[in-house]
Amino acid sequence: MTAFRELSATLTTIEREDPRLCAFLDVWRDEALARLPEAARLPLAGMPFAVKGRAGIRSYAARRLIAAGGVPVGSTSVPGPGTHWKTWGLGTHGRTVNPWRPDRTPGGSSAGSAVAVAAGLVPLATGSDGAGSVRIPAAWCGVFGLKTTNGLLPSPDRSGLASAGVLTRTAADAQTYLRCVLDGYEPAAAELPLTAAHSPDLGFADVDPEVAAVVRGAVRRLVTAGVVRLAEGGCALLDPGAAWQAVRDGRTEPRPDETRRENDRRLDAFFAGTPLLLTPVTPNRPHGHDGPGGLLSTSLTWAFNLSGHPAASVPAGFTPDGCPVGLQLVARRGADAQLLAMARAVEEALGPVRL
Repeated sequence: MTAFRELSATLTTIEREDPRLCAFLDVWRDEALARLPEAARLPLAGMPFAVKGRAGIRSYAARRLIAAGGVPVGSTSVPGPGTHWKTWGLGTHGRTVNPWRPDRTPGGSSAGSAVAVAAGLVPLATGSDGAGSVRIPAAWCGVFGLKTTNGLLPSPDRSGLASAGVLTRTAADAQTYLRCVLDGYEPAAAELPLTAAHSPDLGFADVDPEVAAVVRGAVRRLVTAGVVRLAEGGCALLDPGAAWQAVRDGRTEPRPDETRRENDRRLDAFFAGTPLLLTPVTPNRPHGHDGPGGLLSTSLTWAFNLSGHPAASVPAGFTPDGCPVGLQLVARRGADAQLLAMARAVEEALGPVRL
């Protein structure tokens, strides 16, 4: 398929499917077609991609993708105004729906980006992750999501909690993103078996038994396939919620600060001997469009926004009621290329995850 045909097909598919999915805020048909002749001569050869929210087109990652020959086709949905919970999206046509379960949210705040990739509208969409905003929608929409090491790429978030990320169909596709946005990026190779520890709850989270069972089954398959060798022990942390909120609010308080220091100490000790940590991405399955209630979807993700470690979500399977579940992979700070290599090995061993 020529670049023109691919882009035209992408725009036609978005036009047909988005009224049902509500993944987009804006679609830039004319601008995308105008960019194509120049983009087609560059390394990405006019590859269509989407950006998170209307501000996403100004992000560092979007600018680097455009410079490499990517063509932005639109901005994706994010939570609407006046909503304190961020695990949803509001597109031009209404609330953003989960492609697997339209009665459920896709997660957020990179909601539309995850849906656009999961529904096959675009092969890649940018995101940002300050508490799980890439990993949670990736998990709930059954796609791959990467949060890069904090500070690896420029971020407008002054708190330092949010880092750039990407949503793609596979971990292999995410290498395209890193190759374009990270100077000096060199793909890494994963040495099998991967030494890893499985922590079902990080020592404090209340995890839905059916979510835990899906992740436990995925880890068991990885061990059986010889891709993972489980290390002794796990990784237990202190609940980081208060520490995350204090940093977000710009407050300095003894108890949250001590929690953050203690968790950093535990993670440094863990990664000194074990290169990979495996957990569920979320403790819960996707909730309905009326909100999460008392559920805290970020309890297993925001520890790594505080600590700065790179983390990814790989599709692990489905709960019995048809909700996707993500397996979270966490690696040493700065080991983003190695994390992608490990994620590819995990993804290949698990195979396509089908309902």
